[in-house]
Amino acid sequence: MSSKVKSASSKWDFNFVKASKYFYTFSLIVTLLGILSLAIFGLNYGVDFRSGSTVDISVSKNVTVAQVEQVISGAKLDSDANVTAGNNRVNIRFPEVLTDQQVETLKTAFSKDVDSTSSYEVNTVDVEMAQELERNALLAIAVASIGIMIYVTIRFEWRFALSAIVALLHDAFLVISVFSIFRLEVDLTFIVAILTIIGFSINDTIVIFDRIRENLRFAKKQTHADLEDVVNKSVSQTMTRSLGTVFTVFIAAFALLVLGSESIRMFSLAMVIGLLFGTYSSIFVASPLWLALRSKKKPSAAKTSKATN
Repeated sequence: MSSKVKSASSKWDFNFVKASKYFYTFSLIVTLLGILSLAIFGLNYGVDFRSGSTVDISVSKNVTVAQVEQVISGAKLDSDANVTAGNNRVNIRFPEVLTDQQVETLKTAFSKDVDSTSSYEVNTVDVEMAQELERNALLAIAVASIGIMIYVTIRFEWRFALSAIVALLHDAFLVISVFSIFRLEVDLTFIVAILTIIGFSINDTIVIFDRIRENLRFAKKQTHADLEDVVNKSVSQTMTRSLGTVFTVFIAAFALLVLGSESIRMFSLAMVIGLLFGTYSSIFVASPLWLALRSKKKPSAAKTSKATN
């Protein structure tokens, strides 16, 4: 009865279930480091999630960080401001909310000492707005996860849904852990990246789950080895499609990381990291987890009797 599963040959002749234990170990290590880092340091929130002001300046010539810091010092503004310069653009992030007078002082000093043709864009976030943005971001991720779980449960079964949600949370938390460990800045574009990663991850996971469900119709399902064979064959049959899709998106994300502007740098980096985690989670986390849950299912009396006969 299992011949149809085996007849769909694939170039990927590999025991994915057996190899999953190494990826589980890696994920566990990163997760523990992430929990420790979040407990001690938290996330390095950008101005979107904490009070402060951001000044984006378009310049007509190359400007160094030292020049900008000298202007800030001369204007008697916060010396802890984070300055980024490059590609005819300067970004200054102040940990405090600038008053209108301070903004005008900064503009006057910069135009006088650095570039008289520069243009300015000032964004300010107060404490209440920052807290609201943080709540809404967490709510968006929660709503997306619940919606996906309901959809997968209706289309497949609860074991598939639970495995998919664990894989999604795995991808999101590992990206968050990396940003916390390396103190990378978290802003609104980071939240967009997390939601995008969730979308790509569930897409790959659903493709594999759909093949598993199809192959289950024609395969023996009496032992753990039978189910393991179904999972390995299903992953093998969808591997080329999964890698092709992710690789295409990865190239675009990596190009944005290397060639894109500073304003989308963290978005691009989160996408690159998330795509790598999402690729292996669909293969080595979601599918083996479904296998573990399905193996605990007790066969019905009718099937047991039929197998005995």
